[in-house]
Amino acid sequence: MPGENLSRDEARERAELLSVDGYEVVLDLRSAVDEAEPADGPRTFRSVTTVRFRAAAPGASSFADLIAPKVNAVTLNGRELDPAVVFDGARIALDGLASENVLVVDADCAYSRTGEGMHRFVDPEDGEVYLYTQYEPADARRVYANFEQPDLKAPYRFEVTAPEGWQVWSNGVEESREGQTRRFAETAPISTYITCVVAGPYHYVTDSYTRGDLTIPLGAICRKGLAKHFDADEVFLVTKQGFDLFHEIFDYPYPFGKYDQAFVPEYNLGAMENPGMVTFREEYIFRGKVTQASYERRANTILHEMAHMWFGDLVTMKWWDDLWLKESFADFMGSFALVEATRFDQAWVTFANSRKAWAYRADQLPSTHPITADIRDLEDAKLNFDGITYAKGAAVLKQLVAYVGRDAFLEGARRYFKANAYGNTTLDDLLSVLAEVSGRDMAEWSRAWLQTAGVNALTPVVTCDAGGRVTELAVVQDGDELRPHRVAVGLYRLDPDGALVRYARAEADVAGVRTVVGELTGQEKPALVLVNDEDLTYCKIRFDEASLATLRSHLGSVTDPLSRALCWSALWNLTRDGLMPARDFVSLLVAHAGRETDVGVLQMLHAQALTAVTRYAAPGWREQGGKVLAACALQELRFAEPGSEHQLTWARFFAAGAATEGDFQLLLGLLEGSARIDGLEVDQELRWDFLLPLAAHGAIGEEVLAAELARDDTASGKRHQVRCLAARPSAAVKDQAWAAVVESDALSNALVEATIAGMQQSSQRGLLAPYTEPYFAVIERIWADRSIQIGMDVVRGLYPSLQDSQGTLDATDAWLDAHADAAPALRRLVLESRDDLARALRAQACDVAAG
Repeated sequence: MPGENLSRDEARERAELLSVDGYEVVLDLRSAVDEAEPADGPRTFRSVTTVRFRAAAPGASSFADLIAPKVNAVTLNGRELDPAVVFDGARIALDGLASENVLVVDADCAYSRTGEGMHRFVDPEDGEVYLYTQYEPADARRVYANFEQPDLKAPYRFEVTAPEGWQVWSNGVEESREGQTRRFAETAPISTYITCVVAGPYHYVTDSYTRGDLTIPLGAICRKGLAKHFDADEVFLVTKQGFDLFHEIFDYPYPFGKYDQAFVPEYNLGAMENPGMVTFREEYIFRGKVTQASYERRANTILHEMAHMWFGDLVTMKWWDDLWLKESFADFMGSFALVEATRFDQAWVTFANSRKAWAYRADQLPSTHPITADIRDLEDAKLNFDGITYAKGAAVLKQLVAYVGRDAFLEGARRYFKANAYGNTTLDDLLSVLAEVSGRDMAEWSRAWLQTAGVNALTPVVTCDAGGRVTELAVVQDGDELRPHRVAVGLYRLDPDGALVRYARAEADVAGVRTVVGELTGQEKPALVLVNDEDLTYCKIRFDEASLATLRSHLGSVTDPLSRALCWSALWNLTRDGLMPARDFVSLLVAHAGRETDVGVLQMLHAQALTAVTRYAAPGWREQGGKVLAACALQELRFAEPGSEHQLTWARFFAAGAATEGDFQLLLGLLEGSARIDGLEVDQELRWDFLLPLAAHGAIGEEVLAAELARDDTASGKRHQVRCLAARPSAAVKDQAWAAVVESDALSNALVEATIAGMQQSSQRGLLAPYTEPYFAVIERIWADRSIQIGMDVVRGLYPSLQDSQGTLDATDAWLDAHADAAPALRRLVLESRDDLARALRAQACDVAAG
């Protein structure tokens, strides 16, 4: 990635000098379907950009951004510039600017196979070609020349010439068509990173949303091969429910005309909030049976992206320091809108159990940062789309709603939109309106919650008298930075039917090291104290010994789904922190997970239990732990209601943890039809779930996987097959997988991801050991030569985390010491991986002590 970075200081200087009046972008995409690959260099398309902009200081110099294999011509104010002189591969030098300027750049830009820029995908099922763009934070410059920073907003007009028979969409509505050329309406002022083009022989379904005098045309888009699986009516239902809610609470009409939603292949993200043309990963179109948790996750993503139309698109951060201004709000609003407007009224349970787990992990890494981060450049920005910016920020906003009140929070949002529409903001702009509407000191709240890093732990300390009454209940807070917490403290007891129910509750403002909750004095001695009941604040929950003993015996008896999810989350944090042996977490799962009613929580517990055995358990107990999990999974699979989503969830868990020859024979029987479990439909997606562990343990070979691909000769089938092939327990297979990812850039982003996932099997530590030394030898080259997305995938994915020993930590430290001047973003990735490994070793030591 040489020369492609942009610093905050450079962006600030350019924004002080320039203001942009508009873009006209003309793209010719007919080369996308050329049968022959270029003999030399990448496949390209023609891009002609006209930018009209002003300079505050005539005569000054600046630059435009473009990453392209070839620039044919550059004209500035009618003056032809020599591309060989002014273009360095990433920037176009602009000297002698006038007060008003017109820049025209004619370039040949490259199609992408990494999901960055103009991604080109060939469908293996029918040979059709599909295109889409993805830019955040700074890849629009791979498609057209521009000023690539969020605070140089401008209106855009796109003109696209596409192959015959294709459809084309952009942010604006199609205004005219002449032959194979479409012209799209001018957009409102937006940032470069949310412009978009989608083109190809896509399947397209339409609808509309009406509210009073406002009508919004709706569209839903997917590849033709997925049309038979596409539940567009469900997508439109959630879309309309979201528009109803957001129009009501934001009091600002949707400002971008139409609303198309495209589900596209080989997508790196969950989705992207391009105004009028939202893009999603096509895995949100379900090819087989899935649980309600999957539908909830998709609905959350739809609403998250819709919230961005206001938080992010209408009002945008000046620079990536304030990325949280859009992502934290959208993450919060996704769950808020699910509960308020859709059938997914338990979304806060999912948030507490799943989203916050992401935040807790990120906030304990050495790279943790305040929610308002210090983003020096674009590489920093790319890595800050993390659990802090999204999930911790959303959790803190949930706490803010408890602090200032829902009405004041939403009124602050309304004023924020109206004051800053089509503009750019910083933290101070938001804090000023929240202070105005709430009367609260937002500066102090911001300092504690937005401008410091780390997570606090809250522990109850209970004193009771001889009569079994509470004489004092205090909450003890620890952490590097003590913060004010608005919490609910719940007291629970066993009722005559054996249910663990709440009988008392008090809200309190926890501040400092120790806070007494006086309202609970005199209550009956509790069996369980839950210090962040209802999940009002962002913290790690700890338990007193009596509460922990209660949970070991009665966790499955907690009747409230959110309270139960919070207990599971707290127990997992104890395990990750090396305070509870991994085998104890496994025992809790075996004893209580069969009673978990929330299938999303159950899926999370399954993933955590597998991690507990493969990463956190004592090495000598791993095999036994794996057998315990597999036996539990098989028992619950047989007990589950036939055809239920719980049955499906236990089936997937059984496959993921299959550990004995009997397990593998059952999976083979289910695939072949010689074995049967009542109600379990083994559809194509579940077949691949069963085939992966069989391949990883050598129970099937390449010929079986080839036959399965013939059965499922689709893009999804190909990804699954590549993953299974790389999972086979052979040194030659691992060498091939390593070479495909490290020594070649022929694989697309999706197949790089599948290859790495297949290669890294926890049951194959010995086979993977030889790659530790080569990993540290190649990562700096990979980072320099590949796109940042592929670089991230390789550096994270191939880190030798399964070589869980002090020797691997020492090798990591040696690389860090010898590469102090390596790219900060690369060093961050290595440091994070090291921290995960060090945490695993601490947890293993805890489990060894318990054995």
